[in-house]
Amino acid sequence: MDKLGTLGIFIQVAEVGSFVAAGHRLGLSGSAVGKAIARLEDELRVRLFNRSTRSMALTEEGRFFLEACWRIQSEYESAQSRLSNAQLMPSGQLRVSLPLAGMLLMPTISAFMQTYPDINLDLDFSDRLVDVIEEGFDAVIRTGEVRDTRLMSRKLGTFRHRIVAAPEYLMARGHPQAPEDLLEHRCLHHRFANSGKLEPWPLARDGDEVKLDLPVTTVASTLEPLIYLAERSFGITCLPAFAVAAEVAEGKLVSLLDDDYLADTGTFRVLWPTNRYLSPKVRVFVDYMATNLFAG
Repeated sequence: MDKLGTLGIFIQVAEVGSFVAAGHRLGLSGSAVGKAIARLEDELRVRLFNRSTRSMALTEEGRFFLEACWRIQSEYESAQSRLSNAQLMPSGQLRVSLPLAGMLLMPTISAFMQTYPDINLDLDFSDRLVDVIEEGFDAVIRTGEVRDTRLMSRKLGTFRHRIVAAPEYLMARGHPQAPEDLLEHRCLHHRFANSGKLEPWPLARDGDEVKLDLPVTTVASTLEPLIYLAERSFGITCLPAFAVAAEVAEGKLVSLLDDDYLADTGTFRVLWPTNRYLSPKVRVFVDYMATNLFAG
């Protein structure tokens, strides 16, 4: 078991590229991690990392050994799973990062919890660009494209945006019939938490983008305040359709302009660290979300 523990330390250091960061994930000091790696290198009689004061990278031998460690770890977990029936019912803690609008995904998340009661979820809600590997997440759900080559991804589904306002607001201010009509209205905007930029409204006509300098009445970095303000007639907002589906169905908000004037389709993706030996708990989470998040 000591050798398995040392291999686990090596895997963590190889993935995060730092003794200190690996120590944070393992609950060890950076010096203890460094000593474990040094003992491993002495035992193997090879250098696993090229180190400098500013960086750390795997040597060719280190990359070979990492592949072997992944395989050993995977085979051990598979044997452990078979002995404990965990392959049929995966178990353990699963740390997942969701966007702040992830509360709207909770019906699917809670259904997953009922299906896999032996998996304990640790949910982190944030719109910031988390470092999946450095912060120790098993999986992350986000919108948009994937730029981190260290991550695998799977498309969960697509969604459209809706421009909405309260019936009372529209009675007082009138219904916009074309994108240009929005220039005369109070517009409630969403700001991206990562970049600080306003999310553009995906306006279009005949398939071509319509660029307008829309009024900026209110700005929020999460969706819920914009829904709240729109319901209370503070203005018009543009949000993902799934975020306002219940309010539109209940008549609290009215969908404005039709799909002819809205161009884009957003995409939800689940991301996880690149590792061809995917653990059972992550595999069932990815498969479940891909199958059920946008079912129907």
